[in-house]
Amino acid sequence: MDLLSNISVPFEIPNESGYSLFQDDETGIINIKIPNGDLLYSEQFFSKKFSDRSIEYLLENDTYNWKDTKWREISNDEFLKLRFKNMLWKREDINMFGKSVPLPRITSWYGDKGRSYKYSGIFSRPNEWNKGPLSIKQKVEEIAEVNFNSLLLNWYRDGDDYLNWHSDDEQKLGVNPVIASVSFGATRDFVIRNLDKSQKISIPLKHGTLLIMRGGNATILATFGTQEEGSNR
Repeated sequence: MDLLSNISVPFEIPNESGYSLFQDDETGIINIKIPNGDLLYSEQFFSKKFSDRSIEYLLENDTYNWKDTKWREISNDEFLKLRFKNMLWKREDINMFGKSVPLPRITSWYGDKGRSYKYSGIFSRPNEWNKGPLSIKQKVEEIAEVNFNSLLLNWYRDGDDYLNWHSDDEQKLGVNPVIASVSFGATRDFVIRNLDKSQKISIPLKHGTLLIMRGGNATILATFGTQEEGSNR
């Protein structure tokens, strides 16, 4: 029996028990039921105009043309001298096998007062909300029907920047937190799988795509790959 509806998505869903699709007629958001949770997916949640302006807002600075700069070629010293117009970006190191290595992405943490976050040995205190991140958060909250208290921005300079497999199961995030992902820039694959690796879903996150994850987060792991250079998220 076909357990999935005739709703079309640009990726494969396992056709077995525990997986199903349905679409909200009012918002157009697609709900993907998976074992122990569900995903809310909108391929073009943000318009191209809004998405284009968001990238500009995130990367505007006093030195380089954000459109054509080869950001990986910018040294740490050069990056520290940069003054971004709207955002407070950081290049950080993580401890791996007893060595300090550069984090394979550039990050920025925004959130409510006191919403510090620690991961991979990195401790981040939240920057105060500003107009850009706040407007994105508010639009997503209308769909998620929750109030988000923080936002981690990951800037992937090219296909060599990525996240490894991980579970968002830190105690500070609470029990079964709702996690929303918004993507701007080049398409990147977002992959989730069961802890036992029995099934996985690879979702292309495009320019303006929204993905919301809810449910038993301990059963979900994720990683990012790239299909094009210059991905920003």
